[in-house]
Amino acid sequence: MNIRSKAKNLLSNSKSRQVPNPAKNTNCQKFEVNGWDLSQFVLERIVPVSGVHPFPLQELMLMCAAVCRLQPSLIFEWGTHIGKSARIFHETLTYFGIPGQVHSVDLPDDVTHVEHPGEKRGSLVIGLSGVTLHQGDGVEKSLEIWKASGKPDGPLFFVDGDHSYESVRREIDGILAEIPTASMLLHDTFFQSPDSCYNVGPHQAVQETVEKFPGRFEVIHSGISLPGMTLLFARRNIESNDQ
Repeated sequence: MNIRSKAKNLLSNSKSRQVPNPAKNTNCQKFEVNGWDLSQFVLERIVPVSGVHPFPLQELMLMCAAVCRLQPSLIFEWGTHIGKSARIFHETLTYFGIPGQVHSVDLPDDVTHVEHPGEKRGSLVIGLSGVTLHQGDGVEKSLEIWKASGKPDGPLFFVDGDHSYESVRREIDGILAEIPTASMLLHDTFFQSPDSCYNVGPHQAVQETVEKFPGRFEVIHSGISLPGMTLLFARRNIESNDQ
């Protein structure tokens, strides 16, 4: 079977599998996953679906690890074009048998934007059980859904920073004003020295958040390369999953 055929099979296979969760080490209180098991999953299940753009391997690992370790009942993401991040979250929940729902929000059809997906909106997740597509403002719509769902503790938000300090600052503040225990995966957060001329606005917004709430969050960076991804999670979310 060639690579194209394997990818096609993976795209059509979304059945739950009874496999060990690579994060289920109940003897630890720090963020930990089994890197061997998760690497195999990412290479065999995720890469054929998503490729490595815009998320290189280390970022795919962090996205999947966050789902496995935190086990959020609700995952919110927005502005991710054809639903690539939503598909990654869905595959992780499904494969490891983690009960959870993914809500993907995009701009309304009548709004003009350079990255508006148009007719391709959510094309990687349309028809998948457990993934719901919405239109509207990402933060506002996500919080509306969270409230309508009974305000469950510890939801996971994927914030695609698009290299903008202002948008990331607004979205972090909006989320934490309503849900202090929320966990966040933030994209475009790679930090480099000023002479690189790289926009480090999203990284700055993350650092300000950590400093504003001392002791509340654990921070994990994907490191080593662009575009960069950072996980912020409340310590209590790890402790509750270890019990």
